[in-house]
Amino acid sequence: MSAERAWIKSSYSNEELNLNCVEVAPTPTTIHIRDSKNKSGPSLALPPTAWAEFLRLIV
Repeated sequence: MSAERAWIKSSYSNEELNLNCVEVAPTPTTIHIRDSKNKSGPSLALPPTAWAEFLRLIV
């Protein structure tokens, strides 16, 4: 049985303004990413090194 993921919503998300973005659930071996508007939909799973490289490129 897997543990429940602790999802963190993007600080850019704002439900009142209908600005839903992404949520991230980091684990020691995988970074899970999903659309905050579709919590039961698919999620993307990346190794932490790929996530770090993505963040480096967008900042």
